[in-house]
Amino acid sequence: MRIEAVNDFVIKFANVNGTGSASANNLFAKALFRMGLPVSPKNIFPSNIQGLPTWFEVRVNEQGYLGRRGGVDMMVCMNPQSMARDIQELEPGGYFLYDASKPLDLRLLRSDVQFIGIPLRDLCRREFSDARQQQLFRNVIYVGALAALLDIEFEVLTALVADQFRGKEKLITPNVRALELGYHYASEHVDCPLGIRVARRDAVGDKILIDGNTAAALGAIYGGASVAAWYPITPSTSVVDAFDKYCRRLRIDPASGNKNYAIVQAEDELAAIGMVIGASWNGARAFTATSGPGISLMSEFLGLAYFAEIPCVLINVQRAGPSTGMPTRTQQSDVMACAYASHGDTKHVLLFPASPAECFELSAEAFDLAEELQTPVIVMSDLDLGMNDGLSPPLQWDDRRKYRRGKVYSGEQLEAMSERFGRYLDSDGDGIPYRTYPGAHPTKGAFFTRGSSRDEYAVYSEDSADYERNMQRLLKKWQTARQRVPAAERRDALSSSRVGVIYYGTSDEATREALASLAAAGVAINALRLRAFPFDDGVEAFIEAHDQLFIVEQNRDAQMRSLLVNECLISPRRLLPILNYGGMPITARQIEREIRQHLDDDKVQVLHTAKENA
Repeated sequence: MRIEAVNDFVIKFANVNGTGSASANNLFAKALFRMGLPVSPKNIFPSNIQGLPTWFEVRVNEQGYLGRRGGVDMMVCMNPQSMARDIQELEPGGYFLYDASKPLDLRLLRSDVQFIGIPLRDLCRREFSDARQQQLFRNVIYVGALAALLDIEFEVLTALVADQFRGKEKLITPNVRALELGYHYASEHVDCPLGIRVARRDAVGDKILIDGNTAAALGAIYGGASVAAWYPITPSTSVVDAFDKYCRRLRIDPASGNKNYAIVQAEDELAAIGMVIGASWNGARAFTATSGPGISLMSEFLGLAYFAEIPCVLINVQRAGPSTGMPTRTQQSDVMACAYASHGDTKHVLLFPASPAECFELSAEAFDLAEELQTPVIVMSDLDLGMNDGLSPPLQWDDRRKYRRGKVYSGEQLEAMSERFGRYLDSDGDGIPYRTYPGAHPTKGAFFTRGSSRDEYAVYSEDSADYERNMQRLLKKWQTARQRVPAAERRDALSSSRVGVIYYGTSDEATREALASLAAAGVAINALRLRAFPFDDGVEAFIEAHDQLFIVEQNRDAQMRSLLVNECLISPRRLLPILNYGGMPITARQIEREIRQHLDDDKVQVLHTAKENA
């Protein structure tokens, strides 16, 4: 028995961190992409610099399902340290490619797996004399072997090598030679192609491969950000790296050559968010990028921005916590920490992107929302989305789009005013007051910005009535925010159903695949993808329309479930959690399995109750 599939399989590479395997594995994924195949590569790496196991998983699916499926059809194992585990991860009928320069431990053999041995180290030693080249080209040789084993067009690989080393032509020849070594050896010693293989398609169109952090950085640029203050932290560092890279191309004054932006690496996360708030208070669009530990440190300043009503944007690329946790593993575990960041009664606007395109769109939108609502807005990405390439339509921007700056009195408006300016005065019933920029008028529009209680005119006050009026106005503003944040996205089953599933962020791809599989088996389930907090009216309507609800999320404590219970005032018994928190992205198979199990258990309970009543 062997797995037979064309353009629909999962291949996983097991390597050692620091050996240069990432470039070779990306070469493999990009080759399939250039053959018109939807691919989803995921780099699974340790938080140390070198020496520990690392994996690279590629999902190939002609239909476009690119979340993690679960299971591995082919393993390319270059790491003896993880070999026993890697072999056990294979599906029955799968394929195991290993370096046959040394004999395979017979205790590791499985009768239901096809083992493919290629003497990679020996081939390298015969061809290349330099020790570093021997290490690096061993990875390129197995990519060449995969070209023969999986029927990858060899010309695509050589073209990619030429593109990668353009300007460094001396590197092209040995890399192509390494590809040829693997290709010819596999062709001569293995029955090629295998049961799993690829065939050229036109299933990609004009889509691109881009990671969420790069897309978010571009969203910040197009959204008008001119200031970034940050402190490096995995997995958010590349957001500001990309922001810097594109600002150097897009934010240089052509006449003077001056930079029209500022990037400050602060001494810590507290200083970073403080700088962002200061820049925003002065009228700039400013942001920071961080992860869970940074959120913890920034909470007090976020409370200041909420209470003093200063717009700012924070891009949170979530990772596994608590404390240091697993810095290079993914989770959706900062939901509650961000929603209510700071002490006291505080609520923050959260946006939940599910794709690189949404990282771009929602990061740009965050700046408009922050200024309209005069409050912090947090974009809730995660490591899986932020650091892995994803298939995306080309990022689009309408040049006619105008930034929404919200309620800001200009100098002319202040000059025309006869009444007293009230910084925290709700003049039109939506809970959002007017603000001014520093220096807008020489005598009018000035106020004290403070984190302590005050009245509508920004005058310090500890009077209970003043404080309560202000807090009630902030709640009214929160209700206004419900109408302005991106609405949840509803997808109804083809047939009527009283069962629903709620999910958000990077659970999207796997959930949609699981629901498609269930629908093919005759199980109809409606779906709602949350895109923002506060929840729009459609969320409560969806909950009320269903008798049974599942909530899919990637944390231990069902944090979004808690948020829905708190904010929508529903019984927690109505939301059945499907949870994944091991640090790896959730799989379609897990979601489908747990939904089936719950539905089957309920059927058994109904039958049991009916028999008792009879």
